[in-house]
Amino acid sequence: MGKTITAVVPVKGNSSRLPGKNILPFGDSNLLVHKIEQLKQVEELTDIIVSSDSDIMLEMAEKAGVKAMKRPEMYANESVPFGKFLDYLCEVMPNEHIMWACVTSPLVEPYLYKKAIATYFEKLEEGYDSLVTLHPMQSFYLDKNGPINYETGLNHKNSEFLEPIYHFTNGINLAPKAKIAEWHYNYGPNPFKLMVNKREAADIDDIYDYVCALAMYKMPEITDLNDPRLLERFSGK
Repeated sequence: MGKTITAVVPVKGNSSRLPGKNILPFGDSNLLVHKIEQLKQVEELTDIIVSSDSDIMLEMAEKAGVKAMKRPEMYANESVPFGKFLDYLCEVMPNEHIMWACVTSPLVEPYLYKKAIATYFEKLEEGYDSLVTLHPMQSFYLDKNGPINYETGLNHKNSEFLEPIYHFTNGINLAPKAKIAEWHYNYGPNPFKLMVNKREAADIDDIYDYVCALAMYKMPEITDLNDPRLLERFSGK
């Protein structure tokens, strides 16, 4: 199997929870163009293709110097199963591997894409079938039946001692195109789980996520989480 990769940037014209989400202002441009510029710095990618039902977004992609592919209207309809959209992508996308690269993960930087791609090909050799990015969450979670990751009473633990639950960030998914067509999903039953930090895990679904992502984007880089001056640095004192 070769190592040619298509980075698919999926953007719909409409978003039910946050109107116009995919082209909200971000950085020096908007979320779509920001993502394209990040991906253009990743030499390991063979192609970058924006898939959209929106002519406005497709025009932005072309002006940014990447390929634009008009998505059939039916695959922009949320009532159509996600797997059907992936089946369509596997039919029209070139190259042997597909990397899912959402604009709503604007803090997945080029260095992380490069790391993920190198790790992905290493892990395929070890028997993994795909790669996904996850962020470990150590908080108290309940469902309709009660606690799902902790106990009450004398067995209660502080959150730092809880078994993590992993947040699927949707930042990077990498898999062989032939396998995606077989699974009808963009990762397989045995993915390598690449852990990312909270900044890298930013995933914009609503206005709160957007504001948080903007704030983290503007933050200076944190190189030492144990630096005692850290709070002073960000509090402005």
